[in-house]
Amino acid sequence: MQKLPLAVATSFVLVACGSDPPPPATTPSGPVDKPKAAATLQPTPPEKAGHVPSRSNINISEDIRKACGITDAEAFFAYDSANVRPQDSAVLQKLANCFSTGPLKGRQMRLVGHADPRGDEEYNMSLGNRRADNVKNAIVGAGLAAAQVATTSRGEMDATGTDEASWEKDRRVDVMLGT
Repeated sequence: MQKLPLAVATSFVLVACGSDPPPPATTPSGPVDKPKAAATLQPTPPEKAGHVPSRSNINISEDIRKACGITDAEAFFAYDSANVRPQDSAVLQKLANCFSTGPLKGRQMRLVGHADPRGDEEYNMSLGNRRADNVKNAIVGAGLAAAQVATTSRGEMDATGTDEASWEKDRRVDVMLGT
């Protein structure tokens, strides 16, 4: 019996490991109990039949917002899945300018991706990584050196949501000063 050449075996391993992770678990169909404190904060919008959530936020830390002159309204913006929306480019450009030629010139930026708890743990960790990487790519595309941006994922580890309105807040990328 002949052994497979090393190149063929390596290709097989790479193809086998390179597949997309399974899709996240579906939204629970039954009613979800909400903590009483959450019910007083904001009313939950009515659920639509077949609604598939896809909103996320980019959460820019207060110290970066102040240093870069980014308003609260600009600091939190939605994007679909792990993709950064074109209309968010103005905020990402401000971040790139601030870290490359502005008040935070030469400082390190840290991006931490998060996910809601409905997918399995491995999928959510991967999704958090893709979200952080996509934000990094957009900021690097806006002119910041890639070496100044570090990415990581917390997956669902910090998720606190119990319904669609609070799960939206779990799906985010935190932008912080690096150490």
